[in-house]
Amino acid sequence: MMLVISVLLWMVVVALGFMAAMRGTDLFRDSVRDSVIEFMRLIPRIALGVIGSGFIADAMPQDLIVPWIGPQSGMLGVAIATIGGAATSGGPVVGFSIAAAALKGGGGAPQVIAYVVAWSLFSIQRIIGWEIPSMPPRVVWLRAAVSVPLPLLAAATAMLIARP
Repeated sequence: MMLVISVLLWMVVVALGFMAAMRGTDLFRDSVRDSVIEFMRLIPRIALGVIGSGFIADAMPQDLIVPWIGPQSGMLGVAIATIGGAATSGGPVVGFSIAAAALKGGGGAPQVIAYVVAWSLFSIQRIIGWEIPSMPPRVVWLRAAVSVPLPLLAAATAMLIARP
């Protein structure tokens, strides 16, 4: 499955490169240069995140993780993970590293799914730092209110799918 996804992603890259080349060599050259620069910026962050998540997983006390967000914690664990996701600030390296560490430390998949969905949809830091200053408050609160049930729905769906 991973091979299929990789091939599809590379096909998209080739198609976009071909489209840029058809529009002009300057656009193609600039696109390749910007892509290489962004790739070089991203690789160290990913490496630190992967290594860091391993250290975090070892440092996290499993006897605290499993009762709170373990597979048997149910919807209470989902609610705790949702609050944790909303309270986590930082980009993907931080959010996904914590999620990976929670999984390695004994966290349940539905609970970790709720954490990631909450982190990506309504990180409190992002709402305060970016959304409120740039959008009308009514739109921000409406978007956040609509997003609140989504981590719970994602986790509940994961629980239904994974149930034998």
